[in-house]
Amino acid sequence: MDVMRRNTDYALRLVLNLARNYGNGPVSTRAAASEEDVPYQLACKLMQRFHRAKLVKSCMGPKGGFVLGREPSKICLLDVVETIQGPITINRCLLSLDACPQHTRCPVRAKLAGLQKSINNSLAGITLDELLRNGHTKGKGNARKRKRTNR
Repeated sequence: MDVMRRNTDYALRLVLNLARNYGNGPVSTRAAASEEDVPYQLACKLMQRFHRAKLVKSCMGPKGGFVLGREPSKICLLDVVETIQGPITINRCLLSLDACPQHTRCPVRAKLAGLQKSINNSLAGITLDELLRNGHTKGKGNARKRKRTNR
């Protein structure tokens, strides 16, 4: 079982591309998809989800595209993950008290709940700007641009 789905991985790439370009105007979905190796049709759907969640704003026109809806320091990984795939839950017993008839006497549930809280807190504590500062998001598109300008 994957905790983070492939679409979420693609979505993270796209939103980090927007964060990398924050303040430089809109980025077209086609450009971001190409730079981040995300299928274009899927990128369109993911950007629509981000737009509905107000994580991005759309800009119309010939040089239109998307920009982040707020500063990269105000968007965390938990925002992105939950927008695309909903909450990450390590066990269905944590979804609600009704999910398991043994919730009041289960010794495992309490430990899983602690782990769940830790995962959520960790994802909420990692912002897009932190990822950019740590250099973990050097997209292929940027590498190609550097190669072209260094010739």
